[in-house]
Amino acid sequence: MTNQEAIAAVKRNPISFGCGAFALVLAVTQYLRVEEIPGAEAELALRTADRDRVSLNIKYSVQLPEQEAAMTAALKAIEGRLIRPGELGINTQYFYELETATGVKILDLRQANPAAVTANPGGAVAARAAKITYIPVGFNVSVQGSLPQLLDFLRQLENGAHYCRILTASFGGSASARKTVLTLSLSLEVLGQQ
Repeated sequence: MTNQEAIAAVKRNPISFGCGAFALVLAVTQYLRVEEIPGAEAELALRTADRDRVSLNIKYSVQLPEQEAAMTAALKAIEGRLIRPGELGINTQYFYELETATGVKILDLRQANPAAVTANPGGAVAARAAKITYIPVGFNVSVQGSLPQLLDFLRQLENGAHYCRILTASFGGSASARKTVLTLSLSLEVLGQQ
């Protein structure tokens, strides 16, 4: 078939050759675009996830002012219950007020130095330690009194003005006398702020 015969065949059947050419173009386009489908699907999934995240943010941001006010009030309440390790007089005064309120007698009261966080310079522990503002402040307390007084002292510590955690406790007294004076030795931590 010569060029003139091919042109004559195209002129006799222009629709058939047009559809064939169009099908060939579509086949080539389909072949070239098949490689782009996984990337487009991944981009669609990423944009869908972003859309869902933004819609959730919009949904939950309605309550944001009330939640911020609640968090601010809770933070003020927590900060009001913290002690400062350097304020030794105020810290020990708290225990002497408990002594007066419960009727026990303090035999020994010592504040331990707060544990210092040490790490290699530039390490992850040093970075976290720089952000820490709350620290446990240790106390060793020995009190003397009757069993109800000692239990009241423990209750006052538990429900008192500061957050307290008792690490160790030991009772001592005479087993022969029923209404004897007991001794309670505590090792405890009070939540403090640097």
